[in-house]
Amino acid sequence: MNEAGLKILLTNDDGINSKGIDAMRSALAEFADVTVVAPETEMSAVGHAITLADPLRVRKVKKNGSIFGFAVDGTPADCVKIAVRAILGENPDLVVSGINHGQNVATNVIYSGTVSAATEGTILGIPSIAVSLASFTSSDFATAGEYGASVAKKVAENGLPKDTLVNVNVPSLPKDQIKGVKVCKMGASKFHEVFEKRVDLRQNDYYWQGGTMKMDKADNDADIKWLADGWVTVTPIHFDLTRYDLLSKLTGWGL
Repeated sequence: MNEAGLKILLTNDDGINSKGIDAMRSALAEFADVTVVAPETEMSAVGHAITLADPLRVRKVKKNGSIFGFAVDGTPADCVKIAVRAILGENPDLVVSGINHGQNVATNVIYSGTVSAATEGTILGIPSIAVSLASFTSSDFATAGEYGASVAKKVAENGLPKDTLVNVNVPSLPKDQIKGVKVCKMGASKFHEVFEKRVDLRQNDYYWQGGTMKMDKADNDADIKWLADGWVTVTPIHFDLTRYDLLSKLTGWGL
């Protein structure tokens, strides 16, 4: 056990066999006791979905001859719920979700299973962070692991306000080319979907969904801009979605 007795629950949305979760576990294990509870398979872009109609199956996973963690045939949010309520026996001091393969900035966070796992930790009253590497091709997660672990330490030391998590994005650059850490707000984005129509062997239509994310790069103080410029972005996210400035206006509609 680490000297401070810090206990961290580690999860992700890329699945328990992803390289990102390996790197994050190694970095966190330098100063904390880490328990991995992650999806059996990739669960990217599932948002905050939870499993209610089916049982959740859990199995121990070994790597290199020793127990690595627990695989759950559910979503990232399921993993945090079942870890806290059934597997661990006590609340962890911190929930870390990642390292995600691909950035989670702007309104991407709504779709992100990585961010949603951290959100679930926050809902359960546990300080939580999400960590992502801004690349879908690079398999070098070491630097992202270092920055993620550094933020995790600071959150463990300082805590977070209620209903707030921290979203961390790391550029896919050599460590000596990263300019530093920038605390900043979320940017804005819109996904432009494209559906490619095909026909199967039984002559039934089906569609592959794809598309591109259109980022608003005009905002010079947002995560999108700073990440593209070579900075690690750290964004506090508050999941109370109420537009308080419109409460009185809508009340005046006479609904």
